[in-house]
Amino acid sequence: MTGLADFVPTLLGVGLLMLLTVALLTVFRAPHSAAPALAILRGAAQLAVISLILGGVISSPAWVAVALLVMFTVAAATAARRLGWGWTRLAVVGGSMAAGITVTLVIVFGTGAIAFTPRYALAIGGIVIGNAMTIATLAGRHLAETVNERWDEVEAWLALGATRRQSTLELARRAVYSALIPSTDQTKTTGLVTLPGAFVGAIFGGVSPLEAGRFQIVVLASIMAAGSITAVALIRILAPVRVRPARPR
Repeated sequence: MTGLADFVPTLLGVGLLMLLTVALLTVFRAPHSAAPALAILRGAAQLAVISLILGGVISSPAWVAVALLVMFTVAAATAARRLGWGWTRLAVVGGSMAAGITVTLVIVFGTGAIAFTPRYALAIGGIVIGNAMTIATLAGRHLAETVNERWDEVEAWLALGATRRQSTLELARRAVYSALIPSTDQTKTTGLVTLPGAFVGAIFGGVSPLEAGRFQIVVLASIMAAGSITAVALIRILAPVRVRPARPR
């Protein structure tokens, strides 16, 4: 059984990394220099709580479903807040994410690519939800920033008789593409630049490298599919702007 003394090296390492991050951002005078440290502290607290909870519910389908619902709710609210909070915005973001996540998981478990068990549902579901949140945030913010910067161009198209959707069509397509770049690069360089967490975790858990690789490629494909659906659905709703959007903070 792991004792408190076993966590001392971990706490020391994380603490030094956190201090290094804050010090560097403070010296550079970056805005919100303490934000990464607060995020680390919050993440550590949340992981401690969720580790205790999951130890008792990971084999229960009902409780795993509740855990995934909580994850999705927090993810949707986080992405909506990044794009300008509002109940309508939350519904748009949540609906787009739900579409991408649902279609992806139905295919994954429906085809038998991954066994439909509470343990795997929680693992792959959590990964897909987290990445869908990130892609939704990137897509929405990139669209708002680009439309804001090129508003004169949008107005020119409108003056020529283009519809609101037509006036931002190319900008919308670029927003989707830009939002998927991190996931695309991660997928292309898997095994060459990085060893993904799911792959390493599976090996540490005693799974053979071949089986771990099979699980990881399903995860990567799921992230790309869910992210693509999320980004396209979200941008199709947000792109036809009526007024110049504010630059995201």
